[in-house]
Amino acid sequence: MTDLDKHNRMANAVRFLSIDAVEAAKSGHPGLPMGAAGIATVLFSRFLGFDPTEPKWPDRDRFVLSAGHGSMLLYSLLHLTGYEDFTLDELKNFRQLGARTAGHPEYGHGGGIETTTGPLGQGLANAVGMAMTERMLQTKFGKDLVNHHTYALVGDGCLMEGISQEAIALAGHLKLSKLIVLWDDNGISIDGSISLSDSTDQIARFKACNWATTSVDGHNPSQIATAIEEARKSDRPTLIACKTTIGYGSPNKAGKNSAHGSPLGAEEIATTREALGWTEEPFQIPADIRDAWRIAGLRAAQANTDWHKRFEAADAETRAEFERRQRGDLPSALGDTIRALKIKLADEKPTLATRKASEVALEEINAVVPEMIGGSADLTGSNNTRTKGMKAITPDNFSGRFVHWGIREHGMAAAMNGMALHGGVIPYSGTFLIFTDYCRPAIRLSALMGQRVIYVMTHDSIGLGEDGPTHQPVEHLAALRAIPNLLVLRPADATETAECWQIALENTSGPSVLALTRQGLAAFRTVLEEKNLCAGGAYEVASCDEDAKVSLFATGSEVEIALAAHAKLTEDGIPTRVVSVPSFELFARQSDDYRASMIGTAPVKIAVEAGIEMGWSRFIGASGLFVGMESFGASGPYKELYEHFGITAEVIVTRAKARLEAEAEDATEE
Repeated sequence: MTDLDKHNRMANAVRFLSIDAVEAAKSGHPGLPMGAAGIATVLFSRFLGFDPTEPKWPDRDRFVLSAGHGSMLLYSLLHLTGYEDFTLDELKNFRQLGARTAGHPEYGHGGGIETTTGPLGQGLANAVGMAMTERMLQTKFGKDLVNHHTYALVGDGCLMEGISQEAIALAGHLKLSKLIVLWDDNGISIDGSISLSDSTDQIARFKACNWATTSVDGHNPSQIATAIEEARKSDRPTLIACKTTIGYGSPNKAGKNSAHGSPLGAEEIATTREALGWTEEPFQIPADIRDAWRIAGLRAAQANTDWHKRFEAADAETRAEFERRQRGDLPSALGDTIRALKIKLADEKPTLATRKASEVALEEINAVVPEMIGGSADLTGSNNTRTKGMKAITPDNFSGRFVHWGIREHGMAAAMNGMALHGGVIPYSGTFLIFTDYCRPAIRLSALMGQRVIYVMTHDSIGLGEDGPTHQPVEHLAALRAIPNLLVLRPADATETAECWQIALENTSGPSVLALTRQGLAAFRTVLEEKNLCAGGAYEVASCDEDAKVSLFATGSEVEIALAAHAKLTEDGIPTRVVSVPSFELFARQSDDYRASMIGTAPVKIAVEAGIEMGWSRFIGASGLFVGMESFGASGPYKELYEHFGITAEVIVTRAKARLEAEAEDATEE
């Protein structure tokens, strides 16, 4: 058997496992695995560094299937190379409830799945974040411990999505030479030929973004291997355009959109088996080909053995720090650092915008958590995410800890996912809260994958003032709170901001959004509390000596307003309490007793937030009152805007009294 024959048979093993799994599920995308099997076979059998027995080996090469609809390509490769999570039974259960082999690859379902893909283009941007992290960690720990490549297989759809431009422009600027993108250039999408909707010269586009590029026959293993060898020597990221035929081998569907997203059908599968000379029954692999794939897995694993020898030769301090970062453990000094900061804030009682309070907290945190990597989407001075002495990474120097993402919010968020997935760093970056609209697909994936990514979102309400309704978030807090497994944290003063940072850092199973003000807020936490009060999601900040008649619930900048209303109501003899609600999600995790105690029994409950009412019923019930926004904002000085939209202590007092009077009248009539 010649090398070419062996390659073709190994590739056909991938093709027919994919074909058979899609047919068994009566659902899926066989076209990409059939067309790209040759590309993947060359990569996995000759170049990719991985170890099926230790899927999380830190210095493995990363392989990202950005075109996630072709998931059976990845599952077949993982099964053939010996990953124990991907048994033949798992492949037979493709797309079934509870199976590891979900319709699109899902991070955490099994070893070898580096990220969740499916929303096109996200994986490409994830890969950029992974390649950035490799460079950062190599600069920190040296080539003996960190020296690997990131490969991404992308389709036409990935390159049509706007996020791809954000990702490739940044990668080219940063000269991420260990990033290699393999483009499955089959010219077909669901609707038909790509020419129906696009005529972009992708090679020219990548060249314009400072990438090395080459074009090969995606069914010629020699050309593919040569291109990868050259890419590994490049001083820039590389795009390898692999011209392929979607549904390769199918006599009647190859090269057609009918091969993209539907099973081939029994008759077409039979003719494809005949055309490719594959005589095995469904899900059966010839012994010699199965052995060839397992040998490929063993070849790759040798690099892990060599790496462990180098790791053991490193000094104890380096090993301990490297392992701590890989585990995601925080430095032991963080707790004392936060406590010292809270003591200082209680003593100084500063009036600060919470974006500035965030910077104050980060100054202390970044000093003791060296894996923090910050950034901003061209709003560094507004987001306050760059602390003193924090150097920016540059194309030629990755020793810094700050990323200038440019005006690329979506790419930034998705690349941060890649950084978190890579491991060894904790990414945080900022933009305006309004631009979570640009970040949302990636934020949702942060939550779906359970990644510790911290989004610093400033200018969080009409309080930003003159920039007007295009920049004033109204519905955004509610929209973010609707995402499962996302912590939305809206602190109300400097101490709450420090506590929210601690919460975000300790939240290792999901992302966090810090919604921060532009305007200054007076301190109300003026006595040290050892406990992180924000961790309960809601807590009482002003009480009364008798049963409350009015309970006020507020977040962020509106806590200050609620406290002013509390003072007036109390002066007027109306027992009132105020509850700060920094996080709906954390509050929902508390015990029934705790939540009941915070909600209380006051007959009048009023929520106050410079956003829409959605979600507040859990605190105020169906009959509660809401003081907030019912429309878009407006351009003007922020204090005038609060008056204009009726988010004031006077309005709260008036509405509370009116409701109490109405209830008293109702009681009299009864």
